[in-house]
Amino acid sequence: MVKDHVLDRYLSGLIEGDRSYCQTVIEETLQSGVPANQVYMDVIWPIMNEVDRLYRRDIISSVQESFATRINRMIVDQLQNKLPRKPQVTKKIVVASATSEQGELGAQMIADLFESNGWQARFLGSSVNNDDVAEFVQSYQPDILVIFGMQANKAPDIRQLIDKLKTINACPHMQVMLSGGVFGRAEGLWEEIGADLYAETPDQAVRIANSDSEDIPKPNRTINRRKRKKEVAVAPTDSNETEPEAADNAETAEKSEVPA
Repeated sequence: MVKDHVLDRYLSGLIEGDRSYCQTVIEETLQSGVPANQVYMDVIWPIMNEVDRLYRRDIISSVQESFATRINRMIVDQLQNKLPRKPQVTKKIVVASATSEQGELGAQMIADLFESNGWQARFLGSSVNNDDVAEFVQSYQPDILVIFGMQANKAPDIRQLIDKLKTINACPHMQVMLSGGVFGRAEGLWEEIGADLYAETPDQAVRIANSDSEDIPKPNRTINRRKRKKEVAVAPTDSNETEPEAADNAETAEKSEVPA
């Protein structure tokens, strides 16, 4: 188990932008017997989220946030080859992310841990649009598509992507999993916009993906059902007057993160 003082030292080094010190902390942690995958989950992941929290609350500057994210990315790149390797399975996963560096880092960690667990992983990053994602999914035929770390204003885009994948029947057996970003701040948003799965952390994503289908919690679509009932009862005079409910709920979650 990683001790608190290790996290404190690592966070301090990140915020100061001291790459050498951060590398030393991680190397000492590995030498103490903590495996690389546990360093991912017990050091990098919680500190990544803490940096995001500090930045969103204006406790650290954009420069410090940039230091921290870039150093974290460098450490993850170095740790990737140290991850344990389980026998390869026939399952495939595609991972896409938000455009932020934090979003790409979290998505990369998810892809790394799936690959460590034997999955065939493809990390698309943030540079592809919905059409490109749909085209790749249709050709690659993954078991799961993970979308990580999106901000509130991207919620309607994710809904459109999910709808598009279903409309063109891109990959009938594939499930869509959401994680990180606004999906972790707006309760039930992942269900509302049509995803099949939600994972709070990368290791939870792997556990869910490897579980028997009957053990995986099914999404609750009550929000959409309520919306449809409302639309039947009161037809809108102009369909362009209302924004998607998913976007409203996502924006509310984003605003709640900003201190008064």
